[in-house]
Amino acid sequence: MDVTLLGTGAPAGLPRPDCPCAACAVAQGEDTRAATALLVDGALLLDLTPGAAFAAARAGHSLAGVRQVLLSHPHDGPAVEVPAGLPQPGRVPDGRELALLTGHRVRAVALDAPGTGYAVTGPDGGRLLYVPPGGAPAGLEAPAEPYDLVLADVVGRPDALARLRAAGAAGPTTDVVAVHLDHDVPPGRELARRLAAAGARAVPDGTTLAVGSYEDVPDVPRRTLVLGGARSGKSVEAERRLESFPDVLYVATGGSRAGDAEWAARVGAHRERRPGSWRTAETCDLVPLLKDEGPPLLIDCLSLWLTDAMDAVGAWDDAEWADGGERALRDRVRELTQAVRATRRTLVAVSNEVGSGIVPATASGRRYRDELGRLNAAFAAECEQVLLVVAGQALVLRD
Repeated sequence: MDVTLLGTGAPAGLPRPDCPCAACAVAQGEDTRAATALLVDGALLLDLTPGAAFAAARAGHSLAGVRQVLLSHPHDGPAVEVPAGLPQPGRVPDGRELALLTGHRVRAVALDAPGTGYAVTGPDGGRLLYVPPGGAPAGLEAPAEPYDLVLADVVGRPDALARLRAAGAAGPTTDVVAVHLDHDVPPGRELARRLAAAGARAVPDGTTLAVGSYEDVPDVPRRTLVLGGARSGKSVEAERRLESFPDVLYVATGGSRAGDAEWAARVGAHRERRPGSWRTAETCDLVPLLKDEGPPLLIDCLSLWLTDAMDAVGAWDDAEWADGGERALRDRVRELTQAVRATRRTLVAVSNEVGSGIVPATASGRRYRDELGRLNAAFAAECEQVLLVVAGQALVLRD
């Protein structure tokens, strides 16, 4: 079964008409995208969009053989004209299955938002799932048979992919292609980087995909360190890397700090951003978590872990530091980095980059700065990917 993507963009397309944003300004060439529409084996059209016939012609196809047109979501704006010869578009009720004379079977998948997803099985047994913009499958039952191809709003609804993975409907061999792409993410390398972190990819309009064929998609890095200064966006970047995965364990090393209203506000803001399916553990005892089998870990952050470790070894007192405190801290850091090297879990860790700022005025401040630099370097050496976040922009230091 072959699928030609006549468009891969959001309903308004990319760039959006008359939009002055930076993402729209640089959306040129292959990064321009018409509203998403899929042509399956030349016989089934999923979503009728303006200019579908011309888009098919540009991709080397015709709509003359289309026997069924299905709409997946409400279309805003003026009505789309149905090209001559095409059947009238329709919708399949949730849970119902439609059998085509061409041998394709189409089952309507219920969503948690207005619209309908479509699971298509081809005459050759290939299976794809198409999810409309802003939607995620609802009521999935595990274990599910994995699809060969998933086309979904990975950027706008990463939790849709997390739900599919949790149910087994998206597995290690599933080709995940992002569609309904809008101006939320700058096109080009930044979009590719974010999608690769989710185990997904984007393709240009007009691309034909062979359902079930092997695609060389970059592996999701198993261990990632995200560095950045205060309010740089490092925590948001770290959370974004795991939001398309289910059952993430968020490890908060800062604790609750009872009575500190400002800290409570910070913690609350972090919790509001995180998916509801994530669990939270407040601890600095990281080594046992790294040794255990389990879901992905997000550690936020190493700088607070270091504060706790330095407190424990008496690092703030010069005499204690010289009389075994420094050696004890080195042992703790070594134990942590060895656990990172040996862990089988997917890991994303956050830490502060403080070496580029003002030199601290106190000896204890300078000691902390130096030890954090050493910790970051040792931790980064055990990670497949290292990022530095500056002004909300992620720079890849190691990939």
